Amino acid sequence: MANIVITGASSGIGFEAVLDLTANKANNVIALARSADKLRKLHEIATSLNPDGGKLYPAQFDIAYDNYPDSLIPFITSKFDKVDILINNAGVLVNKPFLETSLQDFAAVFQTNLLGHVNMIQHIAPLMREGGHIVNIGSMGGYQGSSKFPGLSAYSASKGALGILTECLAEEFKPQGIKVNCLALGSAQTEMFEAAFPGVEASTLAFEMGRYVAEFAQNGHKYYNGKILPVSSNTP
Repeated sequence: MANIVITGASSGIGFEAVLDLTANKANNVIALARSADKLRKLHEIATSLNPDGGKLYPAQFDIAYDNYPDSLIPFITSKFDKVDILINNAGVLVNKPFLETSLQDFAAVFQTNLLGHVNMIQHIAPLMREGGHIVNIGSMGGYQGSSKFPGLSAYSASKGALGILTECLAEEFKPQGIKVNCLALGSAQTEMFEAAFPGVEASTLAFEMGRYVAEFAQNGHKYYNGKILPVSSNTP
């Protein structure tokens, strides 16, 4: 049995990962997102697809701005005795030329794509049991040596920072027996991808990438720790 917390669960890869995770009746999943309406849709679909599947607990929560000690942590501890897996999937994207991207734009992107995950890890790690796994969802846009694209400087920089944070935390959490990895995802057909690349077809469907994330979260810590892993069918 695994107790799993996943952020950014209302659409795209996070949505699909939840459906895959709840297909296993041994899993208990807390799914976090900002949109209550989309979370209701997720719950309806998960229940219809997996009527005998794992337990799903959707909760509206903004990882960047909402209250952890008084809201999220009491909710998690009311459902789970310990957390086994944390999937930091929430993210935002700004697509603007660098010279038109304000410091406020950069701050907003880093607030969610980096500091929101910092906040989440600082609050959830103390609840995790030995053998736990933290999976940070990065991007090939933030992977050193990969192709870069105009307009995505804030997004890519934030994802690059998330990768380095992963390497640091893997060392810090060794005494607690918690593994930390980062999946640098390539293109998948999601709303965020379409905002970044209008009119372009991604190489991977969202449900395929969601399935990969779910599988890695449950088993990747057996083989990896402190790794930033490129997940892309394209090179470089």
